[in-house]
Amino acid sequence: MRVSRLILSLFAVAVLAGCASRPVNERITQVDPQAGYRPYLRIPKRQNNDPHTLFVLSFSGGGTRAAALSFGVLEELRRTEITVGGQKRRLIDEVDIITGVSGGSFTALAYALYGDKLFGQYEDRFLKRDVEGELFSRGLSPVYWPHFIGGSAGRSELAANYYDEILFEGATFADLLDKPGPIAIATGTDISTGSRFAFFQNDFDLICSNLDTVRLSRAAATSSAVPVVLSAVTFNNYGGTCNYQDPPWVKDVADAKTRARPSARAFQRYLETESFQDGANRPYLHLVDGGVSDNIGVRGVMEALEELAASAAYRGQVGFGIVSRIVLVIVNSRSSPATDWDRSEDPPGMIGQLLQSTGVPIDRYSFETIETMKDRAEIIKWRRELLMARARLAGATEAQAEAKVPKISLEVIDVSFEALPDPVERAYFMNLPTSFVLPPEDVDRLREVGGRLLRQSPDYEGAVREIGSAP
Repeated sequence: MRVSRLILSLFAVAVLAGCASRPVNERITQVDPQAGYRPYLRIPKRQNNDPHTLFVLSFSGGGTRAAALSFGVLEELRRTEITVGGQKRRLIDEVDIITGVSGGSFTALAYALYGDKLFGQYEDRFLKRDVEGELFSRGLSPVYWPHFIGGSAGRSELAANYYDEILFEGATFADLLDKPGPIAIATGTDISTGSRFAFFQNDFDLICSNLDTVRLSRAAATSSAVPVVLSAVTFNNYGGTCNYQDPPWVKDVADAKTRARPSARAFQRYLETESFQDGANRPYLHLVDGGVSDNIGVRGVMEALEELAASAAYRGQVGFGIVSRIVLVIVNSRSSPATDWDRSEDPPGMIGQLLQSTGVPIDRYSFETIETMKDRAEIIKWRRELLMARARLAGATEAQAEAKVPKISLEVIDVSFEALPDPVERAYFMNLPTSFVLPPEDVDRLREVGGRLLRQSPDYEGAVREIGSAP
């Protein structure tokens, strides 16, 4: 989410328009859990997809840098062939869910919309365009002022319209319902509470609204709405008027006396969902960049694992019972441009301090989230080994122990610049700015290194072998 030139170039536009984008989301009067853009409805219908494996990609924020790196990972997955049940498949077809934040949300949503067609279009339509410069020019042009000045309009409205022109072509989430590819979930942040709010029907149920009519460009504009530089994107909140029923996991985590560990994050999420449902006192939601609450798009996955672990009824509702393997690929485009502040007696200026004071907590929070997921993967392994050992001590044969102990594994694959062994190359990528324009050669190098980092990961090699041997 950290920005450089974007703050300077769009600050003038901020003076012209300071309001939020106009609310455009439709109301629903009754939640229908069997309709809408929901992972548990879409994933079972996918063809040539192993139902025993839940494959999740998480694309971080970082402007064009994040969009290009995540696209390089998609290209590598497309090149990788596996054999499942005697049939050859591409590994990209096993991907079930892509979460996207800020720059990563563009790649996630565009792939969900266009599928394989994106590989021949994305470079020219988005990655190698001066998106930042065009937005700045439009912000200063009176021709475009009616789109974002006056009433409840905002600068992000201008951005959403531009994203429609160059990439999304007015598509809404209804256009994704019949697509054969993965579910794409872009994420924003409720600026009032700091809570994560995701663009899939489950979260829109909370505010009694229909996600189907929301434009993909608006989701991308929300997820990349850097505070101050771009306006918050506003949605009507009709929460409390559509007979919303809490999912089964809420009952299992809401009572502090019976709550199992670990489920504290699930309980916190429950409190956030209650806040979203208070449409009487919160008739509007103002959403900004998803990186404010989760810059790598993994918190939702972490919370979902806790919800599933806490509630057998919930596992049954979403069809999770047949899943034996979870693969999570985190594409983290974090950069850390070098500074010379410590060579001078004078401290850094106001903008430098502002960027550093917001960027450092975000980066550290992202690091802790990734490490927590890796720790959880190890705990799952240890728990299964312990249960197997207990079954053997009780006299069970190896086959009986295997049948008795549920087989579930979690593989966490971290794709980030820190894994580059060459310090010169690592410094090159770590110094790339967070902006929505990069030189074409930087885009090409990001795509290449995204595929290379994934390909050279031992965890990835192991996951490919495991998925390829799936029955």
